[in-house]
Amino acid sequence: MRSTPSLQLTAPGASYSLREKGSLTLLGAGLLALLCLLLGAGSTARVWILWLGIGCLAGGSAVLFGGYLQRPAGVDNNGVWFSPARARGMAGWLLGILFTGFYVILYWAPGNLEHLVRGSDGLSYMMRGQAADRWFLYGLFYTLAVLIMGGRMILKYRDSGYQIVRTISVMFFQLGFAFLIPGLLLLLNQPEYYFSYFWPLKYDYIWPSSFSYFSSASGLGVFMLFWGVAGITIITPVLTFFYGKRWYCSWVCGCGGLAETAGDPFRHLSDKSVRAWKVERWMVHSVLVLVVVTTGLLWGNAAAGGALLGSISGRFAVWYGFFIGLIFAGVIGVGFYPIMGSRVWCRFGCPMAAVLGLLQKFFSRFRITTNGGQCISCGNCSTYCEMGIDVRWYAQRGQNIVRASCVGCGMCAAVCPRGVLRLENGSSRRRYNGPVLIQEDRVSVQQDDEWWARRPAMPPAQEDIPVLNEADAQALRLGSLVPK
Repeated sequence: MRSTPSLQLTAPGASYSLREKGSLTLLGAGLLALLCLLLGAGSTARVWILWLGIGCLAGGSAVLFGGYLQRPAGVDNNGVWFSPARARGMAGWLLGILFTGFYVILYWAPGNLEHLVRGSDGLSYMMRGQAADRWFLYGLFYTLAVLIMGGRMILKYRDSGYQIVRTISVMFFQLGFAFLIPGLLLLLNQPEYYFSYFWPLKYDYIWPSSFSYFSSASGLGVFMLFWGVAGITIITPVLTFFYGKRWYCSWVCGCGGLAETAGDPFRHLSDKSVRAWKVERWMVHSVLVLVVVTTGLLWGNAAAGGALLGSISGRFAVWYGFFIGLIFAGVIGVGFYPIMGSRVWCRFGCPMAAVLGLLQKFFSRFRITTNGGQCISCGNCSTYCEMGIDVRWYAQRGQNIVRASCVGCGMCAAVCPRGVLRLENGSSRRRYNGPVLIQEDRVSVQQDDEWWARRPAMPPAQEDIPVLNEADAQALRLGSLVPK
């Protein structure tokens, strides 16, 4: 009987150990408990059902991910393109529909989540001193996803100190700065504030309405205003100069934290084509221009006493929040993980990534150096780059990787079997190096001053090697290429 692997929910010929079967049983029980609560069952014991579901999900995940400890330390990505869930098979599409559906309900039909929201009332009263709402429930689920899948990251990449430390970092900032501290501020009758988000990602933090709101609060509100302005004008440029955009996108940001943990199983699905790169540059910088123009118009309208935009100023801000903040960042950015990879929002729509990328490309010490002589062209680095960078192309040429989109996750270096790639913060001199032409046994990839002084003279034919275009390649195949 002929089978279609992409339409199967499990990989062909898959078998499961007793431990895996037990973990799947716990995961199924947890999802069933949450589904029952979503449909209104057990209304008198909502809190118990919610935490029973969360406990089963966490316990099942711990048992399942514990399997990494039974394997030798080191990256093991065998079979990812044969997994229906991670290779855009039926299971992957079902996951994408499930993720997207949750965001659709969260934004446009929150009443359907009422029973789940009420189940989190106890924790909300403990943390914030008030009843839960849909955003508290979303923050709870979001944080749990980062923590649980962060544990998986630590076990899977336990041979890499860099991956362990940065995973702990995103878990810490999500739990502390994006969940606990905002709740504590509400408990203390202070404005809710997320210290790990800056403008333009948190687009309304320096809008006139926010200045009025925070300045009317106590001294802590004034500090929040200062923090928001300092975040984009001082903290971001300084840290990006020394460490590149990785200090934020891979160590602090909640969006990046979810992409690096919950999105890790789908990182290889990013589009590596030149066409996708062109679309990425146009889209992400267009969103940045849009948020800058929106902020400028709102401040101009405020300075003119409302005469510039009139009554549409509020709607103008709402439209941006709806199309960019909700649809792009939420529904598409997370819902499309199993289809387009884990960094859809970060790559194509995040204005903060655009700012950091410009700083990283032109005003930073960060680069990924390559030892092209060791590259065996296996392609692991390109496959597992979640930002769609064709890393192998640079490695084969011995050329430093200085790309605005690179978030410095270090996964390309982690999966390289030859140690070709290295994340470095060095001098800005020679940061952009040309491809290394191997003419002798000893080659300096860095091309420092000593290398340039001792650089052997090249034959004229090798000084300017012509590059064949498509027409030349076609002529070569036809045997009609005339030497120039």
